[in-house]
Amino acid sequence: MSHDQQDSQANRPSSPDYYATSSYGLSPCPPSSTDTVADRDSPPMRDSGLPIPLKRWAAGARDSQLNALAGAIGGFTSGIVTCPLDVIKTKLQAQGGYTSLDIRHAGHPKLYNGLVGTARVIWAEEGIRGMYRGLGPIVLGYLPTWAVWFTVYNESKKVLNDYSDNTHVINFWSSIIAGASSTIATNPIWVIKTRLMSQSVNYSRGRQPSSLYPKTGNTPTARPTLPAPWHYRSTIDAARKMYTSEGMASFYSGLTPALLGLTHVAVQFPTYEFLKTTFTGQGMGEAPAPGDPQKSHWMGILSASILSKILASSATYPHEVIRTRLQTQRRPVAGEHFLQGMGIAGAEAPKPARPKYKGIVTTFRTILREEGWRAFYAGLGTNMTRAVPAATVTMLTYEFVMERLNLAKEEGKALMAGDEDARL
Repeated sequence: MSHDQQDSQANRPSSPDYYATSSYGLSPCPPSSTDTVADRDSPPMRDSGLPIPLKRWAAGARDSQLNALAGAIGGFTSGIVTCPLDVIKTKLQAQGGYTSLDIRHAGHPKLYNGLVGTARVIWAEEGIRGMYRGLGPIVLGYLPTWAVWFTVYNESKKVLNDYSDNTHVINFWSSIIAGASSTIATNPIWVIKTRLMSQSVNYSRGRQPSSLYPKTGNTPTARPTLPAPWHYRSTIDAARKMYTSEGMASFYSGLTPALLGLTHVAVQFPTYEFLKTTFTGQGMGEAPAPGDPQKSHWMGILSASILSKILASSATYPHEVIRTRLQTQRRPVAGEHFLQGMGIAGAEAPKPARPKYKGIVTTFRTILREEGWRAFYAGLGTNMTRAVPAATVTMLTYEFVMERLNLAKEEGKALMAGDEDARL
């Protein structure tokens, strides 16, 4: 035995625990004498840290299933973290839609002013419950939204690879297809979320929930108002009242501008993929190569997610204001039975009020005429404060989960191969 071989044997741990914890965490298996020098010098595979049943599931799972799981976890985490900022943004976007109700007039300032001012009003009147209003729909919405989006996006890239060699074109159209699929599937949840977030309740002063519509005077000609029952108490309560008073179409309010919002993802994710590849050398959902520094890899993901979200939000923000206005306006179907169901007995049925906003073009013109071009950027600062952390949390969580799942998939295959060898 040569001097080098003696040093190698002397420096190699002899404990079986060393072999049991290396590579895939399999049973002790000392390296064979036939192992090449390259095999011995290559860094061991990192452990995913996931339980063995999940590793076995990952071994047989399709890529679409891994993307769906990682996307759902990423969206769920992001929704929990950024819910208060989402509430503030929604209130800033929606409050301009109530000017026609004569809530604001000469000498009365806006109810919500800026990020800090809006947060103070919500906290003073509603407390912590107000800051997390609409959390239920957020959780119910983000889970399927990002699960569908990441799944369709990655599957679309595989299909479009057969028709084009241009990576940017493939990423662009994959974003459009994935965005359309997730938007159509989850639009009802987001309408409920927006309505829950845009309403106000003054719990701290002992008031009962009240409508955003002002109360009329107590005169014989005064129209009956919509009292407390119009307030949405929960996700299920909102869905029930929307369906009984406005019909199924109310759940797809703002769908057209939401589909226009596909321009947002068409900018964000191709930009993210380009920047991540530039910074880290790997595409979306790909783990770093063995031996690559982890710190620079995650810094690259962080930078790519922040820059891509800022660019996309700045370019496509006005459509969010239009969508919010269409989603938050209510169109009650006035009628004797309807009013009795709302607790307004004996009242003469008024004529149904014509909706203020009709379609994208009309809504755009109405906002521009009544409030000016600045209204299209109402809440932009708050949106950036919310959207950038949300995108960052989503992408960091997605990339982390995908890395662990890909490691688990390889470990699971090794476990199954070991079981197969044991049976032979």
